[in-house]
Amino acid sequence: MSDLSTYRAASGKLVPVWTLEVQTLPEDTDHILDAVMAVHPLSFGRYQRNASISAVGRETAQPEPGSTTTTHVEGFDAGATETYPMVELKISIERDLAALERVMDAIIEVHHYEEPVIFVREDWASRARYDPNSTNPHRWWNNGRGLPDRLE
Repeated sequence: MSDLSTYRAASGKLVPVWTLEVQTLPEDTDHILDAVMAVHPLSFGRYQRNASISAVGRETAQPEPGSTTTTHVEGFDAGATETYPMVELKISIERDLAALERVMDAIIEVHHYEEPVIFVREDWASRARYDPNSTNPHRWWNNGRGLPDRLE
């Protein structure tokens, strides 16, 4: 991967981050985010609790003999396919090993699976030249549309 630490554009810079992508039940995203927020602010610029949550998809697996599913679901046949709803919860944190350990511990503690599917990637995230009073006509406070409707 290229070293982007010297990247400078008129619009801002790039900073090294770890991106964590967690597969989870749609209804568990706030529970996981609350646990992470107890150990990390999930900052992105001047905002905290930053995350993205995908649309609901499906995850599938075939539990082996001795798995939690075959242990706790009476009559489940090892090797049979199971499919459940899931979303991908994506967060990013600074590339600091101690922070990564705290965040991973928080996620694994509250996740509904004994072995959650979590991908950790080395990424670079943009940081814009922050100007809350920008006159750029494309910014939400200048474009006549304002913020989109809130979901919650």
